[in-house]
Amino acid sequence: MAKQYDVLFRLLLLGDSGVGKTCLLCRFTDNEFHSSHISTIGVDFKMKTLEIDGIKVRIQIWDTAGQERYQTITKQYYRRAQGIFLVYDITSERSFQHIMKWASDVDEYAPDKVQKILIGNKSDEEQKRQVPKLQGDKLAKTYGMDFFETSACTNYNIKESFTRLTELVLQANRKELDGLRVSINEDLGIADLEDEEGQRDGAANAQKACWC
Repeated sequence: MAKQYDVLFRLLLLGDSGVGKTCLLCRFTDNEFHSSHISTIGVDFKMKTLEIDGIKVRIQIWDTAGQERYQTITKQYYRRAQGIFLVYDITSERSFQHIMKWASDVDEYAPDKVQKILIGNKSDEEQKRQVPKLQGDKLAKTYGMDFFETSACTNYNIKESFTRLTELVLQANRKELDGLRVSINEDLGIADLEDEEGQRDGAANAQKACWC
């Protein structure tokens, strides 16, 4: 059976509880949105394949719990991430202020060449906005990150932001990709990630509903 993708990367969604990380993930992978909110416990993941520059990229997207009591667990996933979304809620100044803490954790625990994008979610709730778009853009430039405002509810900038982070990861791993057809398993650790996918298939298939 022919392989259905050329390379596999891991992306992480980080941010405070309630900023809509699970909603972003479900909208991107399943094109679903549920307004009911059940907080993520520990970590969960979904998969999706994109084609970029003729390369079929399988991305394993990890959704992490934002509550402090789970952060010891979630930090274990930083070191193997190639791309990270730092997510805040535009209706929550507190979640925006906490981005600096999340960014500090990434600097401490993630690989040096990990790629990062700043996401201001819930852009559809303009009437409740507490964080001006200009403020998000300024913070992103401070950290050298791309910046998107998104809405999982209206599907605004969802595909664009996930595609952009995947493109950045591809660019950062260009040397490995030059040998893609020869040694991709060794270069990018695909075998280990596929093992994890197999272990989680049962749980993923059992829980078809997607909650924010």
